[in-house]
Amino acid sequence: MRKACVLFLLVFCIINLLFAVPGPIAPWHKGMPSAPFLGGWVSLPCLRAEDNAGGTNEWDFGRVKAGAVVKHDFTFKNETSGILKITGINTSCGCTASQAEKKSLAPGESTVINVAFNSKGYSGAVKQFVYVNTDNDRLPVIRFIVKAEVIK
Repeated sequence: MRKACVLFLLVFCIINLLFAVPGPIAPWHKGMPSAPFLGGWVSLPCLRAEDNAGGTNEWDFGRVKAGAVVKHDFTFKNETSGILKITGINTSCGCTASQAEKKSLAPGESTVINVAFNSKGYSGAVKQFVYVNTDNDRLPVIRFIVKAEVIK
């Protein structure tokens, strides 16, 4: 029975990917992320994450001297129609710390996600991740990325 279920899911996913063709998106869905589903594209609710300079959810510190602690603030906006709760924040490494200024966001409300990266013990290109966990079923985790080139 278990093998039959796994096989069914595998076939379903393959068929879904084979017949997924981007089509027109309704005007009210423009700018929202979408995903292929049974030959069409399904719009997903948007939770906007950007840096304070108006960019995306990725930040490059550039060249950083080894041992330095560098910081960046991302803006995280709730663009859903309901209250969004930040249930936790995890990082990919102990060298990166992060926190949200607000844990509950009304529709259209924003908060700042503070990120600090400690370059001690690193050399060369470094990429670390910050995971913001929410109570939104469709987008339970939003990933932020910080990068640096650590020099001696």
